[in-house]
Amino acid sequence: MARRAAVIGSAGQLGVELVAELNQRGYQTIGWDRDQLDITDNRQVESLLTPWDPEIVFNAAAYNQVDVAESEPQAAFLVNALAVRNLALACRQLDARFVHFSTDYVFDGRAGRPYVESDPTHPLGAYGVSKLAGELYTQAYLDAPLIVRTSGVFGPGGLHTARGNFVELMLRLAGSGQPIRVTEDHVASPTYAPLLAARTIDLVERGQTGIFHIGGGAPISWYRYAQAIFAVALPGQAVELHATSEREHRTAARRPKFSALSNARIESLGIGAMPPLEEALRLYFAAREKMVSSSRA
Repeated sequence: MARRAAVIGSAGQLGVELVAELNQRGYQTIGWDRDQLDITDNRQVESLLTPWDPEIVFNAAAYNQVDVAESEPQAAFLVNALAVRNLALACRQLDARFVHFSTDYVFDGRAGRPYVESDPTHPLGAYGVSKLAGELYTQAYLDAPLIVRTSGVFGPGGLHTARGNFVELMLRLAGSGQPIRVTEDHVASPTYAPLLAARTIDLVERGQTGIFHIGGGAPISWYRYAQAIFAVALPGQAVELHATSEREHRTAARRPKFSALSNARIESLGIGAMPPLEEALRLYFAAREKMVSSSRA
């Protein structure tokens, strides 16, 4: 009999990839998005999860408006922390494995190197605090959860989600013909969603628990990331791209300056290394073209 899996946030960039990968591996999968399940409502969580009785629950839902969270921290905490508690409690009641996705923003970016799982956390704003609280609630209510921290997720599903992703933002700005300014003094690990989904399920199937980092390839600044996007998507086309800095481009939320993640722990298990960003971008645009072509047909 196929294993039963539930994906929370199934319409998001990561959620759609989790559903697709689970189905491909023969799981019996159900997905719920925010319109179908309000994870902040404990009774609704129980009423939907209990009849399905999943063996594994993946939580890809999150409040990720980093700057807006500074003016509405309660909303961020409700989704990223208290709702995670609801899911953890439901998993404990159902004796289901819980896989929760967290963020590089639980760190302050001062280490100056890719973060490993054992590094101390120190979030710099409301979003990071709420995500760290979600990790703590997960660990408080479950003996053997799997928590995956990631960074700058981008996937073809971003073509249809409300907020898109950094790749789609850069393409829109390039299409406007206006100068584009991107920060050069913030470094992260942009992560391709289909590969993140596959490697997370690899961890599940190997019975792994605890905290793991899955970030994309080598550390890169957002400015260099933008350059890579245009090099792959618009080769030979002139795009007016300028490097800026945190001092020149102030945001409501403080962000870690170097929040790249080390994949050494997953690689030590024999799980494949994440490809270079340029390769991940080529995969992204190939998948994106298929989506665009199918929508035209």
